[in-house]
Amino acid sequence: MGKFVYSLCGMCAVRCPVRVEVEGGRVRWIEGNPHVGGMEGSLCAKGSAAISFEYDSERVQTPLIRAGARGSGKWRKASWDEALDYIADKLKAVQARYGKKAVALTDRSGLFTDLTKSFIKALGSPNYFDHDDSCAKNVNMAVQSLFGYGRGETGYDYANAKHIVLVGRNIFEALNVKEVNNVLNGMEKGAKLTYVDVRATTTAAKADNFYRIRPGADYAFLLGLTHEIIEKGYYDAEFVARNCSGFDELKEFIQPYTPEWAEKECEISAANIRDLAAQLHEAAPKVIFHGGWMLARYYDSFYVSRMLYLLNALLGSVEIKGGFTIAKGPGDCGRKGLQSLGKNIPEPEDKIVDAAMPGKSMGTGHIVNCYKAMKTGEPYPIRALICYRYDVMTSLPDPEGQKKYLDNLDLLVSIDVNYSETAWYADVILPEATYLERSNIICTQKGLKPQFAIRRQAVEPLYDSKPGWEIFTLLAEKMGVGQYFPYKSIEDIWRVQLEGTGVSIEDFDAKGVVGLSKDAVFQERDKLKFKTPSGKIEFVSQNLTKNNFPSLKPYVSPQKPAPGHFRLVFGRSPAQAHAQSQNNAYLNEILPTNTLWINDKEAVKMGVAHGDKVKITAPDGSYSGVIAANVTPFIHPEAVFMLHGFGSAIPLKTRSFGKGLSDNRFETGLVEAIDPVGGGVAYLECFVKVEKA
Repeated sequence: MGKFVYSLCGMCAVRCPVRVEVEGGRVRWIEGNPHVGGMEGSLCAKGSAAISFEYDSERVQTPLIRAGARGSGKWRKASWDEALDYIADKLKAVQARYGKKAVALTDRSGLFTDLTKSFIKALGSPNYFDHDDSCAKNVNMAVQSLFGYGRGETGYDYANAKHIVLVGRNIFEALNVKEVNNVLNGMEKGAKLTYVDVRATTTAAKADNFYRIRPGADYAFLLGLTHEIIEKGYYDAEFVARNCSGFDELKEFIQPYTPEWAEKECEISAANIRDLAAQLHEAAPKVIFHGGWMLARYYDSFYVSRMLYLLNALLGSVEIKGGFTIAKGPGDCGRKGLQSLGKNIPEPEDKIVDAAMPGKSMGTGHIVNCYKAMKTGEPYPIRALICYRYDVMTSLPDPEGQKKYLDNLDLLVSIDVNYSETAWYADVILPEATYLERSNIICTQKGLKPQFAIRRQAVEPLYDSKPGWEIFTLLAEKMGVGQYFPYKSIEDIWRVQLEGTGVSIEDFDAKGVVGLSKDAVFQERDKLKFKTPSGKIEFVSQNLTKNNFPSLKPYVSPQKPAPGHFRLVFGRSPAQAHAQSQNNAYLNEILPTNTLWINDKEAVKMGVAHGDKVKITAPDGSYSGVIAANVTPFIHPEAVFMLHGFGSAIPLKTRSFGKGLSDNRFETGLVEAIDPVGGGVAYLECFVKVEKA
C-alpha cells in the first residue's frame, strides 16, 4: 500500500476531485475523492487514463523553439532559460513598439485563472481571454441578463428535483462525474428526465421523454412550451409577481407562438409540447431547465439559453431545493475568500481590446474580437499571444482560416502538456507538467456548500517540464516584473491565498478540500435579491435594452440545407476529452477514430450503406475528407454528426495522427461567425456536402 495524495483531475476541464495512490514514486491507482459528495469514489475513463498519459513518451518533454516555417514541424530543443529569454525578448520588443496592451493571453478559464489573469495584468495588458466563445459565452451572457449572476455563480440541485429538462445537454456523455451521479440520484428518487436533441444519445436512452428536434429550431420549441405554460396558468404567479419584472411584455410577446406553430418549426408535436407542460406543472417548483453548457451553436443560441433560464423563473424553481440555485461563495457563509495574487498589481492603463469595438456583442473578453484585432490592428494591434492549455486552432472554426490571423503575430507561445494543433503552429512550446506532476493554486468551488479545493503534486516530473505557477513566475522575472511574482514555491502562493481565511495548508491534508458550510445555503425565498439593475429577475433586461438588443427576440426560421447537403453537428464522447486525449494509449484503444452519423433514409437516397465511405466537402469547396458512415434512424435528416477532436495533423502523435476527420476543418469562413448578442461562435451554421466516396 502506497501513500494517498488528494488532487483535482486534469484530464478534462471538469477537474473532478480525485485520490491518487503513489508507491515507489509511481502512480498506481486513481479514484474519485471518496470524501466529496456526489463522487462516491467514481471516475470516468478519461480520469483513469491519466496513468497512461503520465508515462507516455509522446507528450511534450522539453521546451522547443521553432526552427522552420510555422506549422512545418521543425523544432530545436532549448533549455528553460533559453526558451524563456526568447519569449521575454519578443514580448519586450512587441511592447516597446506597440504598447503593453499588444500582448494577449488566453486560457481555458475555470478554477485557476487568478494566476494567468494576474500575470497578464503584471505585464500591463488588459487582454485576457478564455475559451468561452467556443463554449458557454452565450450561456453566461444569457443568465446575467436575467439574474445578474454569471453561469459560474449558479447551479442545479439535481438530486432533489422532480423533473429535469435538457435541451442539447448530453449530460451522460459530457462527462462530469459528480453532476451525472446527482442526476442519477434524482432519477432513482423519481425525477423525470426530458431530453431534446437532433440525435438520440446515451442521455436520450435514459430519458423519460426524448424529442428529436429539427436542427436550429430549439428556440421555436421553447417559445411553444412557454406559450402553453402561460396560457394554461401553469406558471408560479406569486413568485413571478414578487421576483420578476417584464411579465406583461413576455405574455404579449409569446401570443403568436402556440404549440401548433412550434410543431411546424421544430417538428415536435403540439401534443407532446402540451403534455410536457402538464408534466412540468405537476412537478413544479422542483423543476430544472438546464441553461446549456456548450451553446456556441446557432445565431440565436443566446436567446435559446435565455429562454431556458427564464422557464426556471416562470415555474418558481429558483433558489429552492430541487431547482435552479444561486451558487454560494465564502462571503455567503460568513467567511473570507481567497486573496487574489493580483491584488497589489496596478491596473493596466488601457481597456481590453474589444471594449471599444463598434457593434460588439454583450460583455468583453471575446477571443473572436482578439482575432479581429490581430487582423485589422483596430482598435489597436495585438502582436503577441500566449495560449495556456487552450488549443485555439482545434477549438475555433477553420484552422486554415485562423492562420491568416495568427500570421500577423510577432510571437505565438503554447504552454501545454500536449502537442496541440496550436502548439504545432507556435513559435515556442513550453511543456507544462501533467496534473499528477504539479500543484496548482488553491481554488474556490462555489455551490450550495462552497469549499476550497487543492491540486497537489503526486509524483516528480518525468520529463523536463514545469508547473504553470513556476512558468509564469519565471517569465515574470524575465520581463522585469518579478516583484509581483516573488514566489519560490507553491507553498508561498498558498500562504498568500489563505491569508485571513482562517484556513491553513494543513487543513487540506485529510480530504483535499475544506468545506465552508456544513449545511446547504439558500437565500430566504421571501427576500430574494438578484444582481440586476432592478434587483429582480428581468424578463425585459435593462442591460440588453441599454445595448440596443431585444430581450424577447422574434423567431427566425433556420436555414434548410440544399439537396445533398447537411448541417454539420458535432459533440463529445465520454471516452475522449475534446481534442486532448485521442493519442492516449488507453482511450485510443477504446475509441481510435470518429464516423459520420447520417439518417438512414437520406443514406438510401445516396446509395450509402452502414460502414461505407462517404466524402464530405466544406461549404466553400476548399476542404474535403473521407470517413466511414454510421447509418442510423436516430438523427434528424437535415443533420450529420461527428465526434469532435479527431483528424490530428501532428505526426509525433502516432496513435491519433490522421485518424478520422476534424469537424472544424469543414467550418470554413466561420471564424468571425458569432451569435450577435452573446458572442458565442455559431459553429453549427455550417452546411457540408455529403456523397458516397
